[in-house]
Amino acid sequence: MRILIAEDEVELAKGLKFLLEKNKFTVDIVHDGADALDCFHYAEYDVVVLDIMMPKVNGLEVLRQIRKRRSGVPVLMLTAKAEVEDRVAGLEAGADDYLPKPFATKEFIARVKALSRRNAGYTDLVLSFGDVQLDCNRYELSCRDQTVRLNNKEFQLTELFLQHPHFVFSANHLMDKIWGQDSEADMNVVWTYIGFVRKKLRQIGSSVEIRTVRGAGYSLEEQK
Repeated sequence: MRILIAEDEVELAKGLKFLLEKNKFTVDIVHDGADALDCFHYAEYDVVVLDIMMPKVNGLEVLRQIRKRRSGVPVLMLTAKAEVEDRVAGLEAGADDYLPKPFATKEFIARVKALSRRNAGYTDLVLSFGDVQLDCNRYELSCRDQTVRLNNKEFQLTELFLQHPHFVFSANHLMDKIWGQDSEADMNVVWTYIGFVRKKLRQIGSSVEIRTVRGAGYSLEEQK
């Protein structure tokens, strides 16, 4: 399950990402509405968490743009504004739930889980390319009768490649997408995890591989 959090309080966003990842969600975070719309354009999410007061594009306008695209993705509005008129505005714009700050972390997790279950029918939980399948519920990669379990970052990398086979991702793009703009990790972590996923693809005997495109990045391809 992939969650998008659009929250301009950087430390709060990091904390929510940590909590959700402990609960086996894949999480992308952005800190303004324009980046939220960009993420939504290029990826599919099971739940979107939006703060109302964000720079560039506020959360209500982001929500309106999402609904204009006829997306049924559940949206949780997260904001310091607790007045009735703000709640009404969010719900009228198409929000599914509303949680004013400050809030209990357990309640936040419970509401996200409830929304993700509601959305279970909208997304394909198994991604396939060539002879491999990725079970997004179990974090399992399989080829014929061979299966291997992925850790969180391996899963995020594999999911991204399977969603966009043949697309060439630069190391910088992968670093930003998987580890985030605010990560303190070194760029070497991208190469390390590419190696981990390659090893697991070989382990299950797949003909699918992550190829290095010299000077450009990496792409998911099927061996001829």
